[in-house]
Amino acid sequence: QVQLVESGGGLVQAGGSLRLSCAASGRTFRSSAMGWSRQAPGKEREFVAAISWSGASTYYADSVKGRFTISRDNAKNMVYLQMNSLKPEDTAVYYCAGNSGGYYSGSHNPSAFDYWGQGTQVTVSS
Repeated sequence: QVQLVESGGGLVQAGGSLRLSCAASGRTFRSSAMGWSRQAPGKEREFVAAISWSGASTYYADSVKGRFTISRDNAKNMVYLQMNSLKPEDTAVYYCAGNSGGYYSGSHNPSAFDYWGQGTQVTVSS
């Protein structure tokens, strides 16, 4: 079983940047596609970005494309989300997630991921 621990959230002004990190433990991490989703108060969890097990393919929600970058370091069992040009509407709890099924189609549905971290709060002030 893989465990995920997110860090790097916080309070930032609009236009600023944050880098989220996700530390993974467990031997299936390196074969898992990984992703980030977020959930704002009163809203459903939404897909943000994902990366294939090798890092060769990345996927982004339209709302963050060009501003956010997902990456991974399999040697360190880490996944990152670099967030630039942040907007107040990016305010949410951000969750790291993994797909252990061995095949990830690039789906933007959070249910494509079967294990999750506890989340880290990102607040963007206007």
